[in-house]
Amino acid sequence: MTLALPFFKSGLTKWDGFLSLSPAASFLFQEEFKLHVFGQVYHLPAPDLLAFATGTAEIILPILLVLGLATRLSALGLLGMTAVIQLIVPDGWANFHLPWAAIAIALIALGPGKLSLDHWVHKFLEHDQTPA
Repeated sequence: MTLALPFFKSGLTKWDGFLSLSPAASFLFQEEFKLHVFGQVYHLPAPDLLAFATGTAEIILPILLVLGLATRLSALGLLGMTAVIQLIVPDGWANFHLPWAAIAIALIALGPGKLSLDHWVHKFLEHDQTPA
């Protein structure tokens, strides 16, 4: 939940309705969000596409993570988003980005727990392949 909740809340702010990106989200990606790389500042390429993709990922990946479905892939997606956020908001690394990255890396390395859907899907598939 520690990793999923901030991304999910952020995702909710990007939508005005089903598949309807909010004007504020478009504005942020076009005008406010800039990449800070090697001391230079760059505009985001394809800001509307990035806003749509980010808003979608910020809703879907946390839900999958909480359900424990495609856990490693979801954590990898959130780790990638965290890396990009670090390039956009470089001052947030100690309080937000480093803990998020650590949690995502732990989930990628250790995988889901026994209460996850991944665990039950794996058990089901393993049981189906057992010779009779």
